[in-house]
Amino acid sequence: MRHTMAYGARGSSAVTAQRIERRDLRPSDVAIEVTYCGVCHSDLHALHDHEASGSDELLVPGHEFVGTVSAIGTEVVGFAVGDPVAVGNIVDSCGVCDMCRSEQQNFCREFPTTTYGGRDRVDGSATLGAYAHEYVADQRFVYHRPAHLNSAAVAPLMCAGITVWEPLSQRNVGPGTTVGVVGLGGLGHLAVKLARARGASVTVFTTSPSKANDARALGADDVIVSTDEDAQSRARGRYDLIIDTIAVEHPLKPYLDALALDGALCVVGYLGEVKLDILSVLIGRKSLTSAGSGGRLYTQELLDFCGENDIVADVEVLPSSQVNTALDRLARNDVRYRFVIDLSDLG
Repeated sequence: MRHTMAYGARGSSAVTAQRIERRDLRPSDVAIEVTYCGVCHSDLHALHDHEASGSDELLVPGHEFVGTVSAIGTEVVGFAVGDPVAVGNIVDSCGVCDMCRSEQQNFCREFPTTTYGGRDRVDGSATLGAYAHEYVADQRFVYHRPAHLNSAAVAPLMCAGITVWEPLSQRNVGPGTTVGVVGLGGLGHLAVKLARARGASVTVFTTSPSKANDARALGADDVIVSTDEDAQSRARGRYDLIIDTIAVEHPLKPYLDALALDGALCVVGYLGEVKLDILSVLIGRKSLTSAGSGGRLYTQELLDFCGENDIVADVEVLPSSQVNTALDRLARNDVRYRFVIDLSDLG
């Protein structure tokens, strides 16, 4: 077994530095020295759920990270020691179901193996995440990243970025397309940047008038304060695609009403039950859809696009020794727009 240092928790929502084991390299494995890892809301939820469960199994969060290849297995092709790489929240899938064959490993019928909190498909061991000095992953789920981009700011592309990229790409968003983005957080700010770079006209819907200047600075053409009924009314029938990044339950009707004929509302923030008036989709032949992460094809496509267009997340970088501070502040939404921890101090 390989050994490395990581931040993990046993029955607690706080993480501490400790020594963990990684598997010895299989023929198709890539070992990665982790340099930066994003801190995601799902990390926070996983730690709270872990504490509530009372489990003493080790949980190491972290599923959006970048680093450098430090070793490769005997059958690895396309990667060499020293290559700049990135990994997202999926590190394996069955590879044979209809979804995997369609390069949508994120929808694997047997459920994809997640970067942490999952089970290895070979030996059944728990996957431990990238709040760590080293990670080992199969080459199929390791991606080449543009070396000229700020590596810390690339890390959130592997979760927040790919989540909003997939609907933009799947619906061929480009010049002449009108896109609405609901919410201006970790996902929303990247949705604005990416949609704008694809040539779309972008409007941000927000409950906070104070975010109007930020939205325009990110590339939004217009801002609608969603509590302004007159402004919301003027938005009726305008948008080909609306990406809704709000993480709590909220009414969908105002955004369905804002869709043009054959438009789509893609809900990526809130994944619980929703109440839907079917007339809201019937009138205008609209679609209500969602997205989660992305398959291998879309993920590399995103990184290539960001490299060509110099797009990265807006991040606040903290030394990994302050990871609990990042988690605490994230719980209070005290971040603009994504925390990233620098693992160089872990050793």
